Amino acid sequence: LKEMMELIYTDVPVIALTATATPKVQSDIVKNLGLRSPQIFVSSFNRPNLYYEIQPKINVDQTNKSIVRFIQSHKNKSGIIYTLNRKTTEDLAKMLMANGIKAVAYHAGLDAKLRAQRQDEFLNEEVDVIVATIAFGMGIDKPDVRFVIHYNIPKSIENYYQETGRSGRDGLEGKCIAYYSNADMLKLEKFMRDKTHSEREMGGHLIMETVAYAETAACRREFLLSYFGERYGEKNCGHCDNCLNPKERI
Repeated sequence: LKEMMELIYTDVPVIALTATATPKVQSDIVKNLGLRSPQIFVSSFNRPNLYYEIQPKINVDQTNKSIVRFIQSHKNKSGIIYTLNRKTTEDLAKMLMANGIKAVAYHAGLDAKLRAQRQDEFLNEEVDVIVATIAFGMGIDKPDVRFVIHYNIPKSIENYYQETGRSGRDGLEGKCIAYYSNADMLKLEKFMRDKTHSEREMGGHLIMETVAYAETAACRREFLLSYFGERYGEKNCGHCDNCLNPKERI
C-alpha cells in the first residue's frame, strides 16, 4: 500500500480506517503507511448496552441445551452463533431446528447463491438465528440483533469484540455469551501447527489474551476497554456476568 501511495502521488491526502485497533496496531498503521504527523481519532470502545458473559463448556449436550434454553427465552429475537468450523454450523443449525427454532447455517463452503439467500432470510427475519463461521458478518448491518453467542472461544480479543459488536446496534440491549473450555483452546493451537514460527508465536499470544479474558475474575467490560487502551473509571460496570454474579465466576 505504501509503495502504491508513493507511485500515485505523495501529496494525496490519506485516511486510514479500522474497526478495532490496540495502541500497538495504531502505531503500526502509521509506520507501515508512512503517514506524516497524522491526526488520530479514536472513539470509545465502550458499548454500554451490551452484556458480556462467559459460560463453562462442559460437553456438547450440556452446551446445546443451554443454548436452546437461552434462545427459547428470547423468542422471535434475532441472533448470531459463531463457531470454528463448517460442520459445527450445520450440526448446530439442525439441532436448533429440531427444537423449533428457525435457524440456518452459513459458511464459506456453501455456494454464493445459497449464502446470499440465507443472509437475506436472516436480514428479512424469515429466520431468527444464523449459525456461522467468521465468513459471516463483514458488512452486515442488522440493527436489531439481540444476542451473539460464541460456541467456541474466538481466536483473538479483536475478533471477539468485532463479532459481539454486531449485537445491539440500535442502542438497545444485546447479550454476548461465549462458551469456554480448555479443549477449544487446544483446537485453536492445533490449527496453527502448519503456520510459520512467527505466526504461531503471534497466534498463541492472541489466544492467551482471549483465555485471560475468559478466566478473569474482574469486570469483563473493564478488561476489554483496557485491552484497547481505554481507561474505565468504574469498579463495577453492573452489566457483565462478573459484576452481576460475582459468586458464579468460573
